[in-house]
This record gives sequence, C-alpha cells and structure tokens, in this order.
Amino acid sequence: MYVILGIGNPGKKYEGTRHNIGFIALDYMGAHYGIKINKIKHKALIGEGNIAGEKVILVKPQTYVNLSGESLQEVCTFYKVPPENVIVIHDDVSLDCGKVRIRAKGSAGGHNGLKSIILNLNSDEFIRIKMGVGAAPEHYDLADWVLGKFSKEEITHMSAAVDAMVEDAVPMIIKNGVEAAMNSFNAKVY
Repeated sequence: MYVILGIGNPGKKYEGTRHNIGFIALDYMGAHYGIKINKIKHKALIGEGNIAGEKVILVKPQTYVNLSGESLQEVCTFYKVPPENVIVIHDDVSLDCGKVRIRAKGSAGGHNGLKSIILNLNSDEFIRIKMGVGAAPEHYDLADWVLGKFSKEEITHMSAAVDAMVEDAVPMIIKNGVEAAMNSFNAKVY
C-alpha cells in the first residue's frame, strides 16, 4: 500500500496557485484512476483506490501547507504505512516550470510542508515528486510568488508535467521502484 499526498492549501483563495500543484496533481490523479477524494478523515480529504495493481490512499491535507505532516502522520499510523511507502507531490521553486524531479529521500530544502512531514514522520526517507514552478523573479517576494497563479504558458508546461507524473512516473514508482522512476524522469522538462 502507498500513501500519496499532495501538498497544498485548502480553500478557493488558493486554487490554481503554484503552492497548490500537489492538490492539482492529486485531483488529476483521482480523475485519471477513478478515485474520488471526498472522505474527510485525518485532517484531510482522502480517496482510496488502486494504481498499478497496488492499493493507494490519496491525501489532500486540510491543515494548510505548513502543517501537512500532522495529517500525513495520522494517515500513516491508521493504515500502518511506513515512510518509504509515502509519495509526496510538492512545488519546487529551484526547478524550472514544468520540470519533474523524483527523490527517494532528502532534506526539506526550505519547504515548510516538507519540514512538517519530516518532523511528524520522524523520517526523511519518503519519496518526493518535485514539480518545478520556477524561481520568483528578482525583487519578488517568495510567498507572493508561490501563492500566485500560473500564467497561460506555465499552465501548458505544468499540464504536461502533471500528465507524465500521473500516467507514467507514479505507476513506475509503484511497479519498478523509485530508482527506475528517477532514471527515467529526472532529466526531462515538459
């Protein structure tokens, strides 16, 4: 069993923002695999289904980005899922818009959602799918950047990246392991 968590903020105010690419990806994943993410449990919206023959729990925390780990810890405890079977999808400002980078473990890299997850799981050994949203322009506040909406051009790149991640990368992680997915996806830009 895998838990797949998309980092994002709840509420209409944050829909379509760079910081919510995890929620956007999970919504597409749910639609693609016929998984309804509509149960309210563990401080999150949850959906249960199957991807690549494996049971998955899709999780959209309703705690805001900075407290994402609280929800994830509850889900992992309830379903008895170890950190190495957790996949976290999140925005990354250090990657160009449309670039996907998969990692088996690592630091928070300044991302407050990842900091919360590492703290609450007491581990950094969970899979991350980093979705590049581009760096903030010079003299632009980082918070304003990540809470801003994608441009039309960025939407084109992000849509292609989300499609590849949902349709190819996640099933590859589940079937063949994170190393195979890293080798296949980390060099591509969509």
